[in-house]
Amino acid sequence: MHRPLVVINVVGLTYEMLGPDTPHINRVASQGFACPMGTVLPAVTCSAQATLLTGTLPREHGIVANGWYFRDLSEVWLWRQSNRLVQGERIYDVARKRDPNYSVAKMFWWFNMYADVNWSVTPRPSYPADGRKLFDSYSQPPELKDELQNQLGVFPLFKFWGPTANIESSRWIADASVHVFQRRKPSLTLVYLPHLDYNLQRIGPSDPRIREDIRAVDAEAGKIIAAAQQQGADVVILSEYAITDVDRPIHINRVLREHGYLTARREIGGWETLDFGASRAFAMSDHQLAHVYIQRPGDVQPVAELLRRMNGVEHVLDRAQQAAFGIDHERSGELVVVSDRHSWFTYYFWLDDALAPDYARTVDIHRKPGYDPVELFVDPQLKFPKLRVARRLAQKLMGFRYYMDVIGLDATIVKGSHGRLPDAGREASDGPVFVCSSKRIETDSLPMTDVKERLLKLQFG
Repeated sequence: MHRPLVVINVVGLTYEMLGPDTPHINRVASQGFACPMGTVLPAVTCSAQATLLTGTLPREHGIVANGWYFRDLSEVWLWRQSNRLVQGERIYDVARKRDPNYSVAKMFWWFNMYADVNWSVTPRPSYPADGRKLFDSYSQPPELKDELQNQLGVFPLFKFWGPTANIESSRWIADASVHVFQRRKPSLTLVYLPHLDYNLQRIGPSDPRIREDIRAVDAEAGKIIAAAQQQGADVVILSEYAITDVDRPIHINRVLREHGYLTARREIGGWETLDFGASRAFAMSDHQLAHVYIQRPGDVQPVAELLRRMNGVEHVLDRAQQAAFGIDHERSGELVVVSDRHSWFTYYFWLDDALAPDYARTVDIHRKPGYDPVELFVDPQLKFPKLRVARRLAQKLMGFRYYMDVIGLDATIVKGSHGRLPDAGREASDGPVFVCSSKRIETDSLPMTDVKERLLKLQFG
């Protein structure tokens, strides 16, 4: 037999944040314990979640970032959803061997589609042939989406990412998770609450306004905690990474282009795109880490030397050096570059903003060849941003194609980032946290690779 377990992933939460602003999470800790938790390189969503569920490093599970270069396609893809991209045995695979009746609800954790779970929900916009983008979700079984939308409305995708991202998306997820937990009674419920991610990147963790965001997400976690404990379930609250203050964007692709390694092509629309297959070297940037893909073996050493001279770069790891961090997988770049604590990598490859690709000024997480936190802001240089947004939405409502060009190109506006490992002695502030309602698995610190086994012990003894 096993005890039911609810795991709440409060993105960006740290051990140091626990206090007056987290009364609901504090009550869980008072019943059991709380401790700093280790993370992995890169400390980003997809890699961390894959490690939490498999207990392995990126070299084994293959999730080397939130996206990577698919060499056979000569294309970069980020934020793919297929669970089949993750390699290795998940926690629920092991649990089912111990109890065939073990059931799982996966609520907005990544790599959600086609996961071997009983119930799952994840954002999945619909793209009609006329070019529009419609709010939608994906669920398994399919009717679960309709059940949740009938009760809660359509998932608020614009509140999940972009300039208007706020607590509404986490509130919808929390309410949906309570609904599924109470109606389906899963053995394991995995819940993803992203709210802290937004303002921690917009204004940085040192800004006192962050306390409001901590209180808001604690309240949503509190709903889930109460529902779980009413049914006698254990509760774990954890996070994937911490966000640190930054003040320096590193335009790594521009440097590679200026030195003749990166190739861009002029499109008929008048803008440039990055030509991956024709480039001798380019970077797939993901927060404070970048995978640099290099076609010619003879270019690896000179590119490494070039990148080591860049301001803000802390490590340039070749294949042998990647092994020490557990990121030596075939999907990784020939070089993995890590920034210092106060810097982060942009994907920008153009040298003139007039030639920036059309997607650069939009929220477009799939076309951009790297992560773009500037999508969290409306371009401050727009004179009448609300009028522009209203006009674009009117076009959408009338069924026309529309171009939501409200994102700026000034990367210095970003004040928080993550992805590198915490410095020694800063794990409580610069690393994730683990909170548990039971003392049965109590510890003073916890490597992320040990979480899977700890959770199995918590459920099965």
